[in-house]
Amino acid sequence: MSFLKKFVSSDQINRDLGLLVIRLGIGLSMFLFHGYGKIAGGPERWESIGGSMATFGITFLPTFWGFMAAFSESACSILLVLGLFFRPAAGLLAFTMFVAVMRHLNLPDDNPSAGWSGASHALELGSIYLGLLMTGPGRHALSIGMRRS
Repeated sequence: MSFLKKFVSSDQINRDLGLLVIRLGIGLSMFLFHGYGKIAGGPERWESIGGSMATFGITFLPTFWGFMAAFSESACSILLVLGLFFRPAAGLLAFTMFVAVMRHLNLPDDNPSAGWSGASHALELGSIYLGLLMTGPGRHALSIGMRRS
């Protein structure tokens, strides 16, 4: 079998390697370009981020909600890369992206981040996290006595 045929085959090893590539790319990208700055921003930044929950009528504890978003985009991204607590991490990230999509869709029309074009990045990432939630981490993940699927 030629290298190219083996590389593009649907063998389980290729599916597991494909999941690993997605986990590394998306997880590290989210951590480095979004999560780290938010988690390092501290309570002032968290309060600002948590204000997005007002989209759903939730105006209490904005610092907590902002911390949860920052935690999701930083710690859960690292868990995604490692394949540890994978489904809870992917679920939190998917929910965070849902909130981000709704925030962009509810911004005033004159805001450059408003609408579907502003929400597209969060929508794309949310789709990936939802897909990963359904598939699991694949074979190439750390395990601490948990069954992976």
